[in-house]
Amino acid sequence: MSSSTTAWSTRALAGITVLFMLFPLATVIPVSFTSKRFLSMPEGHWSLRHYQALLDNPDWLASIGQSLIIASCTGVIATLLAVSFSLAVWYLRSRLAMLLVSLAMLPLIVPPVISAMVLYFMETTVNRLLPGFGYDTLPGVILAHVIMVVPFGVISMLVALGQLDRRMELAARNLGAGLWQTVAWVLLPNLKLGIASTALLSFALSWEEVAITLFITSVDVNTLPRRIWGGLRDNVDPTVAAISVLLIALTVVVVVIRGVFVQRGRGET
Repeated sequence: MSSSTTAWSTRALAGITVLFMLFPLATVIPVSFTSKRFLSMPEGHWSLRHYQALLDNPDWLASIGQSLIIASCTGVIATLLAVSFSLAVWYLRSRLAMLLVSLAMLPLIVPPVISAMVLYFMETTVNRLLPGFGYDTLPGVILAHVIMVVPFGVISMLVALGQLDRRMELAARNLGAGLWQTVAWVLLPNLKLGIASTALLSFALSWEEVAITLFITSVDVNTLPRRIWGGLRDNVDPTVAAISVLLIALTVVVVVIRGVFVQRGRGET
């Protein structure tokens, strides 16, 4: 078999696999345009009633707003923590660094249900000590999301640091730059794509988090994933299909924009 045939077969197999994985998402699109009150395929008549219901329903809009606030704050805090921790580990270069990384990865090892229960008891305790900062509050949800998201940010930053040439740091120090000057003027500019990827990953993970949120919220906080979960479990509201299509479109736009920036970054280097 020639190399061109092998390459064509590989691309075809990859394309078939991608289409197979995306097919369930594609079926959501026509369902969102149904004119009926329940999830169904449109039968000759396509309607925008569920998109209109989404825009007219203050509960859905409030959930979207809460999710944006939580995901944005989580993305910023988790990125700052992941960058600081990863740089410290990168500078340590010892067994202690490996131990610290192992400890940071604990939220990934513990089953999500166990983590959710621990966070529930922690936040109910925090709520008694500091009302407004624990269970069923925006700061409490942000805290829980940061704890669960930081390990992913650490992995992303360690990968970015692994591709960084240490000779740049040594050259900066030999030229008289201090530690903070080296970090601010040499390391961080060369890690901008890794930092952006970490921020985007943290935002996305917080945005779609539902398991932990179900345990630590009740009435006051109802994020978009939690409301979608309730809509599918209780009455199978077709508005869920409409918001799903909008989220798919938003995801495609973000992925395309990220791809453009990555290509530009590679072109500059």
